[in-house]
Amino acid sequence: MRYFLFLISCFFLLTYAHAQEDFLAKQYFNDGDYEKAVVFYEKLVEQNPRRTDYSEGLVACYQQLERYEDAENFLLEKIADPYVFPTFFIELGYNYTLQNQSDRATEYYDQAILKIDENPNYGYSVGYRFQKYALLDYAVKAYSNAMALKPELNYDFQLARIYGEQGDIEKMYQSYLNLIWQGRTSRANVLRNIDDFISEDPADSNNVLLRKVLLQNAQKNPDLLWNELLSWLFIQQKQYSSAFNQEKAIYKRSEDGAMDRLENLGQITLEDNDLENAIAIFEYIVENAMEPRTKLNAELNLIDIELMNPTEKTLDAVEKKFQDLEAEYGNESRTLQLQIAYANFLTFRRERPEPAITLLKESLELPMTRIAVAYVKLALGDILVYDQKFNQALINFTQVQKSLKNDVLGQNARFKVAQTSFYKGDFDWALTQLKVLRSSTSQLIANDAMQLSLLISDNSLEDSTQTALKKYARADLLAYQNKNTEAIEVLEDILQNHKGEKIEDEALLKQAELLEEQKDYEAAEFNYKKIVEFYSDGILADDAHFALGELYRNILNEPEKAKANYEKIIYNYQDSYYFPQARKNFRRLRGDAIN
Repeated sequence: MRYFLFLISCFFLLTYAHAQEDFLAKQYFNDGDYEKAVVFYEKLVEQNPRRTDYSEGLVACYQQLERYEDAENFLLEKIADPYVFPTFFIELGYNYTLQNQSDRATEYYDQAILKIDENPNYGYSVGYRFQKYALLDYAVKAYSNAMALKPELNYDFQLARIYGEQGDIEKMYQSYLNLIWQGRTSRANVLRNIDDFISEDPADSNNVLLRKVLLQNAQKNPDLLWNELLSWLFIQQKQYSSAFNQEKAIYKRSEDGAMDRLENLGQITLEDNDLENAIAIFEYIVENAMEPRTKLNAELNLIDIELMNPTEKTLDAVEKKFQDLEAEYGNESRTLQLQIAYANFLTFRRERPEPAITLLKESLELPMTRIAVAYVKLALGDILVYDQKFNQALINFTQVQKSLKNDVLGQNARFKVAQTSFYKGDFDWALTQLKVLRSSTSQLIANDAMQLSLLISDNSLEDSTQTALKKYARADLLAYQNKNTEAIEVLEDILQNHKGEKIEDEALLKQAELLEEQKDYEAAEFNYKKIVEFYSDGILADDAHFALGELYRNILNEPEKAKANYEKIIYNYQDSYYFPQARKNFRRLRGDAIN
C-alpha cells in the first residue's frame, strides 16, 4: 500500500513539474526571452517526442534565434518518420523561406500538399498552417484539393477569407454563397462578412461583382435564395424599387402566402423616407394580403404617410378612411392597432380627445393579453395627458408599470409617470421615478430620463420658487399638445425674463426643435449656435451639435458645416448618445464606404 501511494505521489510530482516546464516555456517565448524558452522546449521535446506543439515551439525558438541549421536538422529528423504529421513539411519549407532559399522551400511545401492526396482529412491542418505563414496560394490549394478528394469536407469559409485577403472578391463571394446554398452556416453570419466589402453605392466594383455572382447562381440553380440575396443587396444600396421587384417575385413563388418580407421592406423604405416606394409596397400588400391584420397594418401605414404633410382636406379624407376601416374591421381584440391609431388621430390631429377616450375605454372591455392591455392603457394615458386629466393618466401608466415591471413597456410607463408629474408641476415625484430609470435597459429611455432629471434638479436648486421650471413644463405640455406656436411664445418668455439662469439652454434647445417643425430653419439654427457658443460645457452641447449637423446635412445642404458639427461630437463628446450616429454621418459625408 505504501509503495502504491509512493508511486501516486511520484506521478503527481512529475505531472506538476511537467506542467511547470510547459508554462515557463510558453511564458519565456511570449516575453521574447527565446534563450530561456529553448531550454525548456528542448527538455519537453525530449520527454514527449510525439507532442507536435512542443516540437513546433522548439522550431519557433530556433528560428527566432536564427539557429536555422538546428531547426533544419530537427525537422529533417521529424520528416524521416513515415507517419510524420504533414505540417512538419511546411515548417521545414518555412525554415528555408526565412533563409531566402525559395526553391528548397517550394519542394517541402509541395510535399505537404501531396500528403493530402494520401489523406484528405489533413486538408484543414495543412491549409491552416499555410495561412499562418501567409502562404495563401498554398492554403487555397490545400483546402481545394481536400474538398475535391472528399466532397463532404467543406472549407468554403476559410477559402472565402483567403480570397478576400488576396483581393479576389468574386471567388470570395462564391465561397460565401456556397456556404449558404449548402446550409453549412447561418445566412446572417455570411452576410455580415459580405457586408464588409460592399457599400451603399450600386456602382462600387464590389457591389457590381456581387450582383453578377448572384445572377450567375440564379441562372445555374433557380431558387428563391438568390432572389432573397439580391433583395438584400438592393436594400443595402437603397434601391428599394429593385428590392420590391425581387420581393414580389419571392411572394408569388412562395407557398405560404406570407407577406412578412414585403412588410419589412415597406417599413425600411418608410424609415428612409422613400415615400413613393413605401406607398407602392403598402398598396401592393393591401391588394394581395390574405390575412386581415396584415392588410390593416398596410392601410394604417398608408394613412401615416398621408398625414406627413396634412391639409384640412387631407384630415377630412383620413377621418373618413378611419370610419370605413372601423366599419370593416370592427372594434375587436385583433384590431387594437386600428383603435389606437384612430384615437391618436382624433386627439393629436383633430383635437377631439373625448371620443378617443371613449373608444379606448371600450377597447379595454375586450378580452386581450396583458401586453395588449398595456399598449391600450399607454395610449389612453397619452390622450388623458393631452386632455390635462393628469391623475387619470397617472393611474393608467402606474398600472402598466406595476404589471410589467421588468419589461421595456413597464419602464416606458414609468417614464410617462415622471413626464406627466412634470407637466402637472409635481417635480419631486417626477425625480423619484427618473432616478430609477437612469439605469434602464433601454438606452433611449435612460437618456431621456437623465435629461429630464437634470433639468428638474438643476433648476430647482437655483430657483426655490421654480418659476422658470414651471413655465418650461407648461411649454413642454403645449408642444405635446401640438400647440407649437404657443409653446414657442412661452419659451421666449423664459429666454427674455430668465436670462443667465441654467434653464436658458434647455429653453433654447426646445424652442429650436419646435422652430424646425415649423420650418423656421434660420431661427432654429440661431438657437443651436447660441447653445454651442455659450453652453459648450453644458449637458446639451452635444444635442445642439448633432441637431446642427442634421439641419445642415438634411435641410440646408451645407455638408462642410454638418461635418464640422459631427466632428465636434466625435472628438469632444465621446460618451454622447449621438456619438455612433455622428461618426457614421461624418464618415458618409467624408466619402467613406459605409457598410
